[in-house]
Amino acid sequence: MRLALYQPDIPQNVGTLLRTAACFGVGVDVIEPCGFPFSTKALQRSGMDYLDIVNVKRHVSWDAFLDVYPGHRICLMTTKGAVSHTDAMFEDQDILLLGRESKGVPEEVHQRADLRVKIPMIPKARSLNVAISGAIVLSEALRQTRRFPEI
Repeated sequence: MRLALYQPDIPQNVGTLLRTAACFGVGVDVIEPCGFPFSTKALQRSGMDYLDIVNVKRHVSWDAFLDVYPGHRICLMTTKGAVSHTDAMFEDQDILLLGRESKGVPEEVHQRADLRVKIPMIPKARSLNVAISGAIVLSEALRQTRRFPEI
C-alpha cells in the first residue's frame, strides 16, 4: 500500500503525510510539479527526522507515475467520492491518491481512479485538511488489510 500526492501545494501537509507514512511503514509517491521546492524548510520542519526513514518516490508527471505502477488499483480520496472510506474494500497493493489542496485533481485523473472514496462529514463542511484526510483513510485501509506495524 502507498500514498500518492498529486501536485501538492502546501509543504507542511506533505511533511505531515511523509511523517505519517514513515510511522506506518508506507511508501509515498509525489507526482510533480509541486507548488513549492521539495526541499523547503517547511517540509523539513513538519516531516522532522522522519524524512530519513520514509520511502519517497518522485515522478515528473501523472503519466510517469502510472508507468511505474501498471495494474495497481488507484483509490482517489475526493469530496466527490461514491463510497464512504469505511464502506470501501481496500486491498494490499492499493495506492491511496490525494489531490492538490487548492484544486483536487483534474477530470482525467478523477476518471482514471478505480475507486473514489470520501470521508463522511456534516453537510455544511466543505472538506478536511488533506493531511488529515490521508491519515484517516490510510488508517482504515491498513486496518482492513491488517497491515499496521506490529507492536
